[in-house]
Amino acid sequence: MANKFQRLIRFEDTEGRVLYGEAPSSEELAGQEVPVYSGHDPWNLEATETVAKVAKVLCPLLRVPIIYGIGLNYKTHILEAGFPTPKHPTVFTKPPDALNGPFEDVRVHPDCTNMDYEGELAVIIGEDCKNTTSSENALNHVLGYAVANDVSSRYWQLPEISGQQHGYAKSFDGFAPLGPVIVSPTVLSDVDHLTLVTKVNGEERQRARLDVLLFSVGDLIVHLSRGTTLRAGTVILTGTPGGVAAFMKPPAWLRDGHTVEVSISNIGTIKNRMIFEDARQ
Repeated sequence: MANKFQRLIRFEDTEGRVLYGEAPSSEELAGQEVPVYSGHDPWNLEATETVAKVAKVLCPLLRVPIIYGIGLNYKTHILEAGFPTPKHPTVFTKPPDALNGPFEDVRVHPDCTNMDYEGELAVIIGEDCKNTTSSENALNHVLGYAVANDVSSRYWQLPEISGQQHGYAKSFDGFAPLGPVIVSPTVLSDVDHLTLVTKVNGEERQRARLDVLLFSVGDLIVHLSRGTTLRAGTVILTGTPGGVAAFMKPPAWLRDGHTVEVSISNIGTIKNRMIFEDARQ
């Protein structure tokens, strides 16, 4: 699909207006003056001659129809988890209210314990598609790419509690920070050369090149669109590499006030603080 943007930012300007704009390639977005687009959806924008100053960076998507998560898509994560290599993508879903901004706090319910991070590449679908049969053609439906964190409560993921299901542990409000921009495929024609890094309070926990994905972006779209309409705005979280808190010895769970920073080269960085809603710990 043809995009009007290269690096799309959704932001609040100094007058309190929420706008879409063309972001610079620099990491620092707040305080930048950017060209503004007209329109309400990232896949239906028009350029204007207006510029505005970024006061606050918002999630580049106002809303989503659904978020698909993919488990066990990096061999390093498969090895640390001790699971067999899947023949097909392992799929779970996160509801629309899991969506969160790139720099917003993640509020954690008191019953959510054993909190973990999963730095991931996010793929945003830009036009409805169904029954896509070619991995190459599947990429034509991609609006762009962003950085995400598949926040997870491992307590609710325990087999004896979850019934072997992933979704509930990852579906709480705000458990899918995403951004800081959407980068068009015209800029990132190939994501394989990108590097993902996750840090907790500045300590590196995850690092991986995206060319080691078990199932590629195109493969995932083919699988998810089989008999199913993927609506514009659908987000696909493509999986996380090894280095999650659950498999450290001992497990290094996230605590109240911890900050998780996920970066992907040529896209940007999201940074979210965990706020536990029970007694501060």
